[in-house]
Amino acid sequence: MLELGSRRTANRLTGADARRALLSITGVAIAIMLMTTVSGIALGLASGSTVAADGVDYWIVPESGGTSSVAVSVSGPQLGQVHSTAASLQRDEHVDYATPVSMRVIRVGNPTTGDEEYLLAVGIVPPESGADRTVAGLPTGPLQPGDPHYANGEYNGPWTGEAVLSNGAAELLNASTGSELAVRTGGQNRQLRVENTSAGGMMSGAGSIPVALVHLSELQSITGSTANDQADQLLVSTNDQSIRADLQGIYPRSQVITRDGVSGDAVSTSSLPVAMALAALTTAVIIGVLFVATMMGLQVTADRRNLATLTVVGFSQRTRGLLVATETVATALIGGLVGVGLGYLGIVFTNLGAAELVGVSEIAMFRPELALYGIIVAGLIGLLAAPYPVWLSSRASLIEVLSR
Repeated sequence: MLELGSRRTANRLTGADARRALLSITGVAIAIMLMTTVSGIALGLASGSTVAADGVDYWIVPESGGTSSVAVSVSGPQLGQVHSTAASLQRDEHVDYATPVSMRVIRVGNPTTGDEEYLLAVGIVPPESGADRTVAGLPTGPLQPGDPHYANGEYNGPWTGEAVLSNGAAELLNASTGSELAVRTGGQNRQLRVENTSAGGMMSGAGSIPVALVHLSELQSITGSTANDQADQLLVSTNDQSIRADLQGIYPRSQVITRDGVSGDAVSTSSLPVAMALAALTTAVIIGVLFVATMMGLQVTADRRNLATLTVVGFSQRTRGLLVATETVATALIGGLVGVGLGYLGIVFTNLGAAELVGVSEIAMFRPELALYGIIVAGLIGLLAAPYPVWLSSRASLIEVLSR
């Protein structure tokens, strides 16, 4: 019966009733395409944004901001009084290096070329020792050690204006080492100078984000977060595992993440990607079920004479219902396969648009699991849509149909 249903579906695609079958497939394909594309964006956003740093063993983050996406981290929960906290940690003989990290999207211009772009600015306190570490994929060595502008909380110290750009950010701004950049904020113009460019940077999904590494206090001044001395997280480098218990008590409602607990490909527990994926799934199922049930219902109505003929040759009502259900699921699965392919193209064009408009190379990602996910959802759509055409097939009167 399953084989017969599959053959009837294949024959219908090339027969006189091809229009109805193609409409059913198109409805499922569009639903799965949208779901795949949105899910790909959700996966890209869900890539862990806890800032990677060489030699850093622990990250202290707000309770709800652990492995959230970059889009959430730049405006999520904050830690306060971070300079003094980091300085206190740095005085511990078991700690090799501690720095707050703030991540903010800022608009930076190159007065020489006229280019203006949005960058992800990462503010840190470079190590006093002058050791060249790597934070957010960029070296700290070109930045002056310490945080001169902080000036013990007064924010009136010298403005260094130093910045290390990722290659992606440098290309966007048409800047190189020694370039002078301008940041406009709060009616004030702040100047930055490119001290170095690097091939590193942060990742979102499978792509890199244009990043500028700067002094924390200067980023706080640019973004207006000096009042409570705020940052997104604290990075702590240590060889002593026993210090973790002390780190957990520094801030209430915070968590300590180890190096092993963070992966660039880890799926986030942030509500944003999850909500996007659930909304896409719900929309795809509702649209797909309504479309398939309606079109297959019309198909069954038009095919009542053939169904009656099957009754004459000995097919029971239950067998005919199974046949119709098989055709419905097969149609949905074909639509699912087409939709996955279209969804992949949707992700490609989404990334091309993001690269062109905002300079982020890839905000969506495609994994083989997405293809399997799309096909499974298509099968679910077929199963949920099947009861209506099966019910219609059971209402066909043998005498009424054959007498026409």
